Amino acid sequence: MPRHRSAKTISPCVVLVSVQVTDGEFGCGSGSELSAAGPGLTEKKMRLTLHTDYALRVLIHVAIADGKLITISDIAERFDISKQHLMKVVNHLSQKGYLDTVRGRGGGIRLRRKPRDVNIGRVVRETEDKLDVIGCLGQRGYCRIERVGVLRGVLHDAIQAFLDVLDGYTLADLIKPQRVLSSLLLLDQHAARGP
Repeated sequence: MPRHRSAKTISPCVVLVSVQVTDGEFGCGSGSELSAAGPGLTEKKMRLTLHTDYALRVLIHVAIADGKLITISDIAERFDISKQHLMKVVNHLSQKGYLDTVRGRGGGIRLRRKPRDVNIGRVVRETEDKLDVIGCLGQRGYCRIERVGVLRGVLHDAIQAFLDVLDGYTLADLIKPQRVLSSLLLLDQHAARGP
């Protein structure tokens, strides 16, 4: 069965994985990109949410700062992303124990754990609501062949393999080009404040 696989970067730290089935062998659809779109349903690709994308960017940024306080405004400016969305992401990361937050004038955020103790697979699991690439993974009775179809198990295994790969990485791995990342984020030119 011919397949087309690709991976492309959608941010400094997030990869969009796309698998295309070209001969419709699985029996659901006619060879389109993995989707369970039917009448009245929306087609979707397997992709991490912006919440997860931003969470990984925040973690990279604060890890590069090496204990110095970074403001949400600093991160929003460096990555050109919504400050309001970042506030939700930072709150979530703080509740999950990844970040310390310091309120008030001179406040900011910093990494609560050592970068080597932040597992990327776990972060993705904790920030993604669902990783269902097709309807039958998230909802029973979605497809008439669900009971005997192999596709559901194959895609479940593929998602697990995706997460298993991410489990092999820590935040320390993502910041290995620390000098280059620091230069790109201009940390040496902004007002990072010491602990």
